[in-house]
Amino acid sequence: MAGSLSLRPDSRRNAVRDRKGLNLAKHFTLAKLLALLFLAVASLAGTAPARAIEPIAISRDDVALDLSGAVEIYRNQGENFQVSTAPGPDGIVRRIEVESKDKKSAGDWAVFALANTTDQQLDRLIVVPHFRLVDSGFFWPDLGSSRMAAITPSEGFALDRQANQDADVFLVTLNPGTVVTFIAELSSPKLPQVYLWEPEAYKDSVNSYTLFRGIVIGIAGLLALFLTVLFVVKGTSMFPATAALAWAVLAYISVDFGFLNKVIQISPGNEQIWRAGTEVGLAATFVVFLFAYLNLNRWHGHFSYGAFAWILGLIAIAGVAIIDPAVAAGIARVSFAATAVTGIGLIVYLGFRGYDRAIMLVPSWVMVLIWMTGSWMAITGLLDNDIVQPALGAGLILIILLIGFTVMQHAFAGGAIHQGLFSDMERQALAVAGSGDIVWDWDVLRDRVTTRPDISLQLGMAPNSLGGPARNWLPVLHSDDRDMFRTTLDVVLEHRRGRVMQNFRLRGADGHYHWFLLKARPVIGSDGEVLRCVGTLVEITEQKKAEERLLHDAVHDNLTGLPNRELFMNRLEAIISIAKTEDNIRPTVFVVDIDRFKQVNDGLGISAGDTILLNIARRLHRLLRQNDSLCRLAGDQFGLMLLSEQDPARIAGVAEAIKNAIKSPITFAKREIILTGSVGLITWTTAQVSAEDMVKDAELAMHQAKRFGGDRIEPFRPAFRTVGTDRLQLESDLRRAVERQEFTLAYQPIVRLEDGSVAGFEALLRWEHPRRGTIPPGDFIPVAESCGLIVQLGLFAMQRAAEDLVSWQKQVGDMPLSVSVNLSSRQLIRRDLVGDVRSTLLRAGLKPRCFRLELTESLVMDNPEQTNHVLNKLKQLGIGLSLDDFGTGYSSLSYLTRFPFDTIKIDKSFVDDHTPKRTVLIRSMVNMAHELGLSVVAEGISDESDALELRQMGCEYVQSFMFGPPVANDSVIKLLKEQYPLAQA
Repeated sequence: MAGSLSLRPDSRRNAVRDRKGLNLAKHFTLAKLLALLFLAVASLAGTAPARAIEPIAISRDDVALDLSGAVEIYRNQGENFQVSTAPGPDGIVRRIEVESKDKKSAGDWAVFALANTTDQQLDRLIVVPHFRLVDSGFFWPDLGSSRMAAITPSEGFALDRQANQDADVFLVTLNPGTVVTFIAELSSPKLPQVYLWEPEAYKDSVNSYTLFRGIVIGIAGLLALFLTVLFVVKGTSMFPATAALAWAVLAYISVDFGFLNKVIQISPGNEQIWRAGTEVGLAATFVVFLFAYLNLNRWHGHFSYGAFAWILGLIAIAGVAIIDPAVAAGIARVSFAATAVTGIGLIVYLGFRGYDRAIMLVPSWVMVLIWMTGSWMAITGLLDNDIVQPALGAGLILIILLIGFTVMQHAFAGGAIHQGLFSDMERQALAVAGSGDIVWDWDVLRDRVTTRPDISLQLGMAPNSLGGPARNWLPVLHSDDRDMFRTTLDVVLEHRRGRVMQNFRLRGADGHYHWFLLKARPVIGSDGEVLRCVGTLVEITEQKKAEERLLHDAVHDNLTGLPNRELFMNRLEAIISIAKTEDNIRPTVFVVDIDRFKQVNDGLGISAGDTILLNIARRLHRLLRQNDSLCRLAGDQFGLMLLSEQDPARIAGVAEAIKNAIKSPITFAKREIILTGSVGLITWTTAQVSAEDMVKDAELAMHQAKRFGGDRIEPFRPAFRTVGTDRLQLESDLRRAVERQEFTLAYQPIVRLEDGSVAGFEALLRWEHPRRGTIPPGDFIPVAESCGLIVQLGLFAMQRAAEDLVSWQKQVGDMPLSVSVNLSSRQLIRRDLVGDVRSTLLRAGLKPRCFRLELTESLVMDNPEQTNHVLNKLKQLGIGLSLDDFGTGYSSLSYLTRFPFDTIKIDKSFVDDHTPKRTVLIRSMVNMAHELGLSVVAEGISDESDALELRQMGCEYVQSFMFGPPVANDSVIKLLKEQYPLAQA
């Protein structure tokens, strides 16, 4: 028995006997008491007595009966359920109690009754499908599960469960004339359908559906395989998207038709995960197909982002299907509907724009909408039929067939099947139409010119304005092109052969000219005469403008728009050619270079430098008169050819005007910038044979003006040509001097003002040339810096000075002496400077406090951040640091507090200045230095009164020829022995 069963009388009926044959009439009083007791117990237990249900009569002709409407559902009744049976043939209603057999039971029960009204025994199957699409729900759909755990009859034995993966099937046998009440223990809250089948009829129905489903699945599989092969052959994004959609449909109907259970083993309870997963896959591939087929990324990039986010969301939902399949399936159904609705809008929008793919997708999308409507009616219960579910599966296959047909049209469009359908003439016509060229046709016999499309409309004129005789074109042709156009056509008619290839300009209605290229050839008749001239007309206005821009840029400066060096040379060469025959033409060439312009670029930036150059170019251009020419020779160099002035005094005036124009303040970013220029000039004489020679001589004069300090006008002199040669020779000699060790050091004393004693020496580099004698540092130091030899000279000076100081200390004792060595810009930017100083001190055995490095103020301010970093590293070694030429540069005093100097050296220009402000300036410098903890060295003192005044101001040290000129190593030892005689003892 499926559950424990107890029967009790439930009404007073005469002449009814129980199963033991007792006479109920005889025991009427006892039955009444028992009935009252049962009702009392039932009321105490809180269970209300259920009314008896109505049985469903079954005859032999009933093949299939839908019992869904006759089933009564009882919710939350617990593990033990009591219910009244249907009245039996004897009219008695009994009360039965059933115990749950499913441990996971929620206490839901279903009750129905069957009555066999025949005189034969009937075998029937109670069939409860696991999944039914009808009324499954939209948002949280019922994805199917086992519905009934067991069925207990009111009499007889428990029903036998039949093996079936798609439904709960129970075999029931009804005896003739019996009424049996069935109590079913539910495994899930929902009971979509209960059917009573005649066994053979059910078998035939299953076989019929199996055949139909097999056919549908076979078509789906073949279609998916075919589209996959098509994807492999074609390879564009549209085909893999279609193939993926076909495979998703195949997976969906395989699960829906129960075919997947026959391919792989699906454990009980996992059907919902598979069903939800296939619905998510179908929704995702539907989005991918719509995006790929319509090529939405071609229209706007936001479509790509939206579709990508949509697909990623669906992929995430696929993970949710493992946890809650109903939620995942509901979202997938919403996504499918949203994709269908979105597709409507896109197809309508793109279709009106003439996009052929959108138009071709209309039939397939109509089928999608019909299928979606039918699905919605099914899942909401508006369509309640057993054939709806397989019909919708077949509808999906029909949709994929239509989509596949649409995709195949694209796959084979323009392919091999279309080859050979066009003649050569048609192919040429298609080529001309595809190129967008205008067909130009001149009917010579009728003298009628035709253009297709009409060129008049392109020029903004009235339609067919240029139709008719060829002479109608002459008024709109550019005056320079009319004769060439007329002559070309006449030559073709005269020679009866040849080709026309001509550029000309046509005036539009707005007055602007458009460039066109005409390519045509004559068509000769049987009599040898020209019948017509046919060709193409192409507008090349933009091409011509590009050519003009290229020609302009090739000979003009991109920044200022001035002629460049090549064009300037060409013009100057032409003027020189004329000057050789014309006495009144004598060109003067100016070469102008902006002084210290590199500092502007470094300090303000390249864009600011370009703005300043443009400003200067405009100023210089205002100085030009007729026939004069200005160009930009190089970065900050300008060239000017002067023809308007021949008098030397006026030429000098122009040179002065150029210098003043550059010197005028330039306002940039709320600050005034004052620049100066070095101007070199030369006036043509018969000695100059070429423009290159004149410009080269003017450049030599300009360089000479720079050597003299800039902001200067320098006319060319022949002696300037030897300056460059001397420099090259000096560089060559300098390299040999380093190898031959021709350099020595001279030491100038640094004296204490307090007692006149020597506090240290400044090491000065000297070069004794074998032929030239002593060469001043001002001549060879710049050359050494430009050719890279200054680093070697600096290392030599540091090492020799350190060794000499150690030698002096050994001879006169460990006296408080120091030696200072000047540092160049090349040495300061080297990363090895700190290591070189450390190595120098170690090799010489010199204490760091006795060694000092001197830097000029301009050198420090070239790169303040890098300088500060290097000086701090040097200061950590323990050496001294002196700031030379203080007050002559352009540094900010705020920077002075950041650098680790311990000494400043006041430049001699302040000491030599005898104006009343001198005392105030020097006293301010000394006081400021003392406030910062720095000592002061004054340079260039020439008399005792200046020394006394400086001492009274608090200056500690002086360095000048009055206190001692630079002397050699031997003289230093003699000087020290005189100062420290006791040290020798």
